[in-house]
Amino acid sequence: MRPALPALLLGATCIALSPIFVRVSDVGPTASAFWRVALAAPLLWPLLAFTPRAGARQADWKMLLAAGFAFAGDLAFWHWSIQFTSVANSTLLANLASLFVTLAAWIFWRQRPSTLFAAGLAAALVGVALLVHASLSFSASALLGDGLGGVTAVFYAGYILAVKELRDRGVGTLYVMAVTTTLTALFLLPAALASGETLVPQSAAGWAKLVGLAWISHCAGQGLIAYSLAHLPAAFSSVSLLFQPVMAALFAWMLLSEPLVRLQIAGGLIVLAGIYLARRGSA
Repeated sequence: MRPALPALLLGATCIALSPIFVRVSDVGPTASAFWRVALAAPLLWPLLAFTPRAGARQADWKMLLAAGFAFAGDLAFWHWSIQFTSVANSTLLANLASLFVTLAAWIFWRQRPSTLFAAGLAAALVGVALLVHASLSFSASALLGDGLGGVTAVFYAGYILAVKELRDRGVGTLYVMAVTTTLTALFLLPAALASGETLVPQSAAGWAKLVGLAWISHCAGQGLIAYSLAHLPAAFSSVSLLFQPVMAALFAWMLLSEPLVRLQIAGGLIVLAGIYLARRGSA
């Protein structure tokens, strides 16, 4: 389990950069979601060709389609959420997927969380709430962004559970990444074309931002998380991904000048304490 936890946290850090790329992108939210996976697929398939892999059986394709669809919904709603509310707040709400993951594991697999795990989850959620408290706004646009972030969490939970199931079946990490990335792009392309947004960046810098979104946030971030899910309980993994808002708030403060006050710093420390408790409770 030891290499899996650093991989999970590094993956969460890479993904925490994604709202920064989205916010500064030259294209619309749905278009950036499409390019995130469309530019990642050409990198993943050659890597897969040179890597010993465990491919999917016919029975696994329903789960692969489910993962691709869930991830498409996750990206589409999250990228729109980032446009209407703060980076920290949108990332917080997206990562409330931990609640849905734990609830699903309890209902469908009878994996009742331990008391210590529940305490860790509660602490993590309180910490994240403190982290974004200073940036909460009650304007109509912020409330819309918050709502979209909540919808994101539902799709993100579905993606985590689908990938966890595929990895438990022995399907290789790169195979899961390459196939679900391609399927996600196919789901998002019609939405991007129908959105009326600016679809193609007009400069090399614009393309560089999208490549960073695809290769750093998606390939590195999601790849490390997919690897870690084979070695960590799904509920604990989702709580650990609450590390994302901590890093997202830090990146937004450094790169976008979004304020980071003492209360938010305290919240980040409480999140880390909650992750520690959850790890102890799921061991």
